[in-house]
Amino acid sequence: MISNLEKKIVFTYLKSRKRDGFLNIISIFSFVGISLGVAVLIIVMSVMNGFRNELISKIVGFSSHATIQSYNQPIDLTKLKSSPFMNNIKLNVFSNNGEAIIINNENTKGIHVRGYLEKDFENLELTNSENFQGSKFLFRDNISIGKELGYLLDVKIGDKITIMSPAGIETIVGNLPSQKSFTISSIYNTGIIDFDTNVIFINLNDLEGLLQLSNNTRHVEVYFKDYKQINFLKNELEKIFTDEYIYTWADLNKSLFSALKVERNVMFIIMSLIIVVAAFNIISGLTIFVKNKTREIAILKSIGVSSYTIKKIFFLIGFFIGTFATFFGVILGVLFSIYIEKIRSLLSTLFNLNLFPEEIYFLSKMPSEINIESVILVCICSIFVTCVVSVYPASKASQLNPARGLKYD
Repeated sequence: MISNLEKKIVFTYLKSRKRDGFLNIISIFSFVGISLGVAVLIIVMSVMNGFRNELISKIVGFSSHATIQSYNQPIDLTKLKSSPFMNNIKLNVFSNNGEAIIINNENTKGIHVRGYLEKDFENLELTNSENFQGSKFLFRDNISIGKELGYLLDVKIGDKITIMSPAGIETIVGNLPSQKSFTISSIYNTGIIDFDTNVIFINLNDLEGLLQLSNNTRHVEVYFKDYKQINFLKNELEKIFTDEYIYTWADLNKSLFSALKVERNVMFIIMSLIIVVAAFNIISGLTIFVKNKTREIAILKSIGVSSYTIKKIFFLIGFFIGTFATFFGVILGVLFSIYIEKIRSLLSTLFNLNLFPEEIYFLSKMPSEINIESVILVCICSIFVTCVVSVYPASKASQLNPARGLKYD
């Protein structure tokens, strides 16, 4: 508890005085430094959270949430449909994939081919995106390609291209790779260049005929209602399909998200150093403040104020400076995070600079997502640091000898 005497002395000392001009400057620098450190840390964490979630949404919007792959026999979907786990599933479809070469005049490129049945392709999240152009139906002899691949091959909807398969056809002159012409019926755009340049979609029956695949090799792609609980859902799915191999979007992108997590943690540590450096100004400010208040401390001790109370008073001064600065930084950081896209647009217009080029980041706007847990963590760390650095000058104030303080004042 804080007594009325302690409150009165603390708030008296926190008030600005002309004779403490230099000391006030140090206090202001401490306040501003901690506030900016907290604000920058919140902004960085919000942008990285937004970037991660935006990347996840693009990946799960293109790939299945989980894929069930059989080793040597067809997958029995009755086990899934008869299970209560079906309530967690939004969609499940058959698919297959393989590698091939796409050819258009003199342009060739190795690509990954994915096949879906006509009735299944129109239900995918990809085909219902606003960036999807053309027919949602994947008829026989039709193909859907990425926007970037269309640029590379210089083709558009309605053009014909050829797919060459590594599976050979026996002829009188030997084994020759099979190939087939397809009509471009649609163009998709995920915003991720690896997808848009390397993956195409054709009818599942065309794919199996072209690559000479059996129906037994078909996979089952599963789309969940809540893809964020992917680890739990995968475990439940493995209980149903004990003899099949199951992998998820998180498994396929584990290295990417591990790198993002490491980068996020490193950025948190680096940005926290700003708060630490600013907090050290509190030590110098309070030390000078204690020196200036030597006589007043001696008088307080002479009238019976305990050393513990003196220590508490000067500790509270540093604590209040750090706490007020932290909350001001939180307000500043949250507001900046909310309006970061408008601020970016304003700066880009004023200085004629592209601060977040879409061709590099493949995002139309700067992502930002404020995480309450991150904000609370930043607050705790900031206040903890200010508390730690306030202990030393407060202890020095409590150890002051009142007789010497009055004698040499």
